[in-house]
Amino acid sequence: MALNLDSKKVVVDEVAKYAEKAYSVVAAEYCGLTVSELTELRNTARQTGVYLRVVKNSLAKRAVAGTDFECMQEGLVGPLILAFSIEDLGSAARLINDFAKSNDKLIAKIIAFDGRVHDISELSRLASLPTRDQGISLIMAVMKAPVGKLARTLAAVRDQKQEAEAA
Repeated sequence: MALNLDSKKVVVDEVAKYAEKAYSVVAAEYCGLTVSELTELRNTARQTGVYLRVVKNSLAKRAVAGTDFECMQEGLVGPLILAFSIEDLGSAARLINDFAKSNDKLIAKIIAFDGRVHDISELSRLASLPTRDQGISLIMAVMKAPVGKLARTLAAVRDQKQEAEAA
């Protein structure tokens, strides 16, 4: 069913809103996926902080115009599903990468972040980035290590002083 002008404007505005706040986007070809497979993909996307949308390429080009993802406009050809990472840089790549492992009909075509289109081989590298919470945990562990070492050093100095006083 064809969209009227008002419906097209709503779609462009919605996609543009997510494109403005997204960290990265992955466009993937989805031909051959069943309705249940697409539903599974959408449910996983919702749970992982990814905005997923099938949109006509002409509307997608208008939606990403003026955003960091404007660079991907010429690659928007064929039936594509757009996955925008809303929570962290790698969430859309993780979603597409993991889903494509069990569904060979989902094929990543475009990866864009930092205002540039990147080679599709970057998908697995981007997907392997830690989530926001994992990143915070890693930073906290690194920050905590020197404090623990300092505490052990102070305890050793205290023990040496106590041994010296006892002798």
